[in-house]
Amino acid sequence: MAARSLPPLNALRAFEAFGRHGRMTLAADELCVTHGAISRQIRQLEAHLGAALTEGPRTRLVLTEAGLKLAQALTLAFDQIDAAVPRPPAAGDRALVVSCLPTFAMKWLIPRLPDFVAAHPDIPVRIVESNGPFDFRADGVDLAIRMRLPTAPPSPDADVTPFLDHHVGPVVSPLLAAQAGDLAALARLPRLHTRTFLESWAEWEAAAGIVLPPTAVNREFDHYFYMLEAAAAGLGAAVAPWAFVAGDLAAGRLVAPLGMIPGQARVCALMPKARASRAARRFRDWLVAQGAATPPPAGSQQLVERARAKPLTLSPPAI
Repeated sequence: MAARSLPPLNALRAFEAFGRHGRMTLAADELCVTHGAISRQIRQLEAHLGAALTEGPRTRLVLTEAGLKLAQALTLAFDQIDAAVPRPPAAGDRALVVSCLPTFAMKWLIPRLPDFVAAHPDIPVRIVESNGPFDFRADGVDLAIRMRLPTAPPSPDADVTPFLDHHVGPVVSPLLAAQAGDLAALARLPRLHTRTFLESWAEWEAAAGIVLPPTAVNREFDHYFYMLEAAAAGLGAAVAPWAFVAGDLAAGRLVAPLGMIPGQARVCALMPKARASRAARRFRDWLVAQGAATPPPAGSQQLVERARAKPLTLSPPAI
């Protein structure tokens, strides 16, 4: 058998990591080397092959057509090698690691989790909170739960399964709800914001076809769940997804005076392409069933339509 004529394996590994992450810094972090080392390995690989694998400014490099083809083939090959590597027997069943939006985990996922545990006692589940990007292999994630728009580009390394529709609207405490029976009264209340999504009020206004004047008081919180607790305490009005507040609305801790309107995004389960574990697939199927069993907010669109039909005339806010 003829000897294989392969490029340097370290260069291939560095290039594959860059192709998967799309950023030199993330590839360097995965391989525990410097940004410069990744850059040098890719330049050496291009020189060895006599072909350009990347293009664009140094700070925003993207793959060429040849680079994309090679990166995809390398990822598949490295995945096959990883799957074939013998490993010592595990000390016990490995937990299914689910990366999830923190407030969604607290308000929607964990209250339903006993149902999964009862149906699958052999699958231990560990919930890790995250709002940002993740890497299935580097972060040890089996399944991730994220909000995604229908217009989002296909993920190169993830199978995406929508499982829950998204609705959004303002929520207040029962005491403030008695004072905010119409849009004008609601607009005068202090507005609560979360730093994880400062666009919530603007997005809701655009979707509802409503323009609110500026408020005299804005209050900002680090996380959604802090903001929702502030709303329940009567500190102002917050815009929140239905999945985050359904339990508090049912319990009477919060009130949605204008109801909820459908949002464009959907809550989705993401699993690694072609190598999702059996436990991850079962959890994904359970999420789909739970999403189908979750009722949407009732009569919300009609409430918003009535609010939109009323002229919004406000006196200047007191400062």
